[in-house]
Amino acid sequence: LFGKIAPLAKIQREINHVKNGKPGHIILKLNALVEATLIQAMYRASAGGVKIECVVRGMCSLRPGIPGLSENIQVRSIIGRFLEHDRVMYFANGGEPEVYISSADWAERNLYRRVEIATPIEHKPLQDRIINELQYYFLDNAQAWILNADGTYSQAVPKNNQEIFIAQHKLLHDLAEMSWKSIRLTHNAHID
Repeated sequence: LFGKIAPLAKIQREINHVKNGKPGHIILKLNALVEATLIQAMYRASAGGVKIECVVRGMCSLRPGIPGLSENIQVRSIIGRFLEHDRVMYFANGGEPEVYISSADWAERNLYRRVEIATPIEHKPLQDRIINELQYYFLDNAQAWILNADGTYSQAVPKNNQEIFIAQHKLLHDLAEMSWKSIRLTHNAHID
């Protein structure tokens, strides 16, 4: 996938899907989002009706929520127990989702001066799991910071008696559940 050309093509494809009456949706989870050409493409996508959701832990030059430019873009940062370094890209692709994991941020140093890789997740159950887990970051109402159009951040808070939801806690819970299921399966296999 990598270099800026491939992400640009994926963004353009989402714009084309919207033009053809299909939903367009991009989810990114990165440490940095600062590469100007990709940011401009995301602004074009937002203006063209593509929904864009980003979890960016560090530097982000993209400004969400600007009328006529980026009102379809949401950016969050999660500040929790773990300093996460995974990079994930999701493209709805007109109902045939594509998910990639990558070593690279969307930054000049990664796209032009380093050797970086991205690989598709083609195993459907794993793809579904990653897409589901990405949603946790947008439900987080305790450790999420929401980027405003003016470049400031506001902390997410529970609304209207909403329960506290912490993405990293939910991920830990899910991993523990998977571990217990694996242990039970292994134990049962030894009994049989």
